[in-house]
Amino acid sequence: MAAADLEPSDAQSLLRDAELLKHAVRDAGRLALSLFGTDLRRWTKGASSPVSEADIAVNDLLESRLRAATPEYAWLSEESVDDEARLGKRRVWIVDPIDGTRSYLGGRDDWCVSVALVEDSAPILAAVFVPVTDEFFFAARGQGTIRNGELVSASAGSVLDVSRMAGPKPLVEKLVSGRARIEPHPRIGSLALRLCRVAHGALDAAFAGGQSRDWDLAAAHLIVQEANGKMTALSGDPILYNRRDVAHGVLVAAGRDRHAEIVTHFREASKP
Repeated sequence: MAAADLEPSDAQSLLRDAELLKHAVRDAGRLALSLFGTDLRRWTKGASSPVSEADIAVNDLLESRLRAATPEYAWLSEESVDDEARLGKRRVWIVDPIDGTRSYLGGRDDWCVSVALVEDSAPILAAVFVPVTDEFFFAARGQGTIRNGELVSASAGSVLDVSRMAGPKPLVEKLVSGRARIEPHPRIGSLALRLCRVAHGALDAAFAGGQSRDWDLAAAHLIVQEANGKMTALSGDPILYNRRDVAHGVLVAAGRDRHAEIVTHFREASKP
C-alpha cells in the first residue's frame, strides 16, 4: 500500500516511523561498530546460538528509541523475552540487533542490524544496516527499495546460475542435479544480508534453511519485495509474521521470474 492510499493519520504515522527507524538503525549500527573487534563478554543460548554484550547493548538502544516513541506498538526481538501480548497488536517492531553474531565475533564484515515494522502479519517498513561496508537498505511498502540513496532492483530473468546463489549448499545443489556441479556463492553469515544481496542484484537468488525466525527475515523480506523480487516458502506459500510460532521452514528469495522458476523446479522435484 503506497503512502498516498493511506488515511492521513496513518500516512503521517508511517512518515514519522520511517524517520525514527532510519535514525535508530543507523545509531544502532554505529554502536555495534564501536564495539566490533573489542574484548566482549560472550555466551551461548539454546543449543548453539552465540550472544555477546554487543547484541544486548544494541538491542537496548533500539528498544529505548523505538518503544519509547511508539508505546502502542508491540515488540519482538531475538534478544528480548517474548511477550505474547504482541499477538493482539496490529503493529509490531521485529528486531535482530546483530544478525550474523558469529561473523561479528569472528571479525568479518557480513553482519548487520535488521529491523522491520510489521502490520497485520506483513512488513511495511524495513531497514538493514551493514556498518563495516557502510551499506544502508531501506524499504517502505509500495515505495521501492533504496540502498545508499539509490533505488535498486533484483536481477531479471529466469536462468538458474548456482554461482550467483547463496544458501545451504545441499539445497542449492538440488537445482543442478544431473548437471555439471557448480559451486554456489560463498557463504554469507547474516541471513538478512544474504537476502538483501538479492534486492540489489549482487545475487540472483538466496535460500534460508529451516528454523529461521521472524527477526532474521522480516526486514529483508520487504527489501526484496520492494526491489521487484519475491520471497516465499519454497512451496510458494506466503510468509506471515507475528504469529505465536515465529519459526519458518525453507525459504527462497529471487527476482519474480526466477523465483517462479525455482518454486516450480522444487514442486516438480517433490512429485512421486
